[in-house]
Amino acid sequence: MSDQSQFDTDVWTLTRFIIETGRQAKGATGELTQLITAMLTAVKAISSAVRKAGLAHLQGMAGAVNVTGDDVKKLDVLSNDLVINMLQASYSTCCMVSEENKEIIFTPKDKRGKYVVCFDPLDGSSNIDCLASIGTIFAIYKRVSDGEPTEKDP
Repeated sequence: MSDQSQFDTDVWTLTRFIIETGRQAKGATGELTQLITAMLTAVKAISSAVRKAGLAHLQGMAGAVNVTGDDVKKLDVLSNDLVINMLQASYSTCCMVSEENKEIIFTPKDKRGKYVVCFDPLDGSSNIDCLASIGTIFAIYKRVSDGEPTEKDP
């Protein structure tokens, strides 16, 4: 018989933390919870793609340059699409800014929410070949203006 007391079974995951703190916040609508959950799902999918990159033929260049002048890799394109699609499906963003896009990404009107998200879907992707650290960087802002989102919102 093994002693299970060595293991903490009351684990605090990001999802659990978001749900618990969201319930305690006055005026919470759950929209921020949806947004963070969508980002969490996108990051997990990116992690899976990075692990399988060799098998899925996702290594190498995509043949483009991003707004900061970096060569775009196939994993950059996939990661960017994953984040954009997950955030739009969360019904919580009005627009997004990505390092991989020259223009602001406006969420379709029928899926719009009250948050602006800025992100680099796969930061450090140029270092993947040498096994250096990579990750997803993002910032969430609550929109302060009313009406149609514009380039001034982010």
